[in-house]
Amino acid sequence: MPVIKILPHPEYCPSGAEITAPAGTSICEALLENHINIEHACDMSCACTTCHVIVRAGMESLNEAEEEEEDLLDRAWGLEPQSRLSCQAIIAQKDLVVEIPKYSINHAKENH
Repeated sequence: MPVIKILPHPEYCPSGAEITAPAGTSICEALLENHINIEHACDMSCACTTCHVIVRAGMESLNEAEEEEEDLLDRAWGLEPQSRLSCQAIIAQKDLVVEIPKYSINHAKENH
């Protein structure tokens, strides 16, 4: 089973983590199943950018991003060439290194 290394994130995963997930699982599902509570405001329906991650290693093994995901990623905070919406990035047979960006665009969570 592929190993996903999550780099440290102050809120979701302060010490970082290594988890496993079966191929065919989205990165978002794998994180949630392992108690790393990444935001997913649209319930993983590819309608927001709160589950944005940066794939630091293993990007080429993931399914290709669809146009809908690419359009949403244009609005993500801290966009990088290795950015993916974790609800759309499907794990294959290769290990991954994933970084959860420090910020996300989630107006429901902000203190107005």
